[in-house]
Amino acid sequence: MDRTRALAMTVNGEAVSRDVPVRINLVDFLRGELGLTGSHVGCEHGVCGACTVLVDGQSVRGCLMLAVQADGAEVTTVEGFAEAPGETGRQARALQQAFHRHNALQCGFCSPGMLASALELVQAGKTCDRAEIREHISGNYCRCTGYQAIVDAIEDVMLGRGGQ
Repeated sequence: MDRTRALAMTVNGEAVSRDVPVRINLVDFLRGELGLTGSHVGCEHGVCGACTVLVDGQSVRGCLMLAVQADGAEVTTVEGFAEAPGETGRQARALQQAFHRHNALQCGFCSPGMLASALELVQAGKTCDRAEIREHISGNYCRCTGYQAIVDAIEDVMLGRGGQ
């Protein structure tokens, strides 16, 4: 049995192809093979959300998805958020600015995953109340000071106040 498999995907707008071990998870592939270290490895059980990235616009836990499962997909990491074209890039930049303005970054370990989850929510295009925002990011743990500032930042962007 072959223990590697060829995969091709688009990561942050760039085509990538590699032969990868079939059991390497997506976040380890992104960090180890591509040097994209913005996504963090926390619990490695899909609980903390530090490894969250967008795969075809949907947030996924990079520690729970095998890299080969992303074959043919478009993967966006925190490194690619601000450079993303069109509305995605504009919304990502607005979120990053709002996180900064509200001091929602704290130690920064959870920030890439928080931003990925927040971007998915903002891209859905609906307006959520604070409880819905909290529910959406409930799979991302912040061990610093809590979620108030993070919810404030996401709410600002959803209400069109982000990036200002």
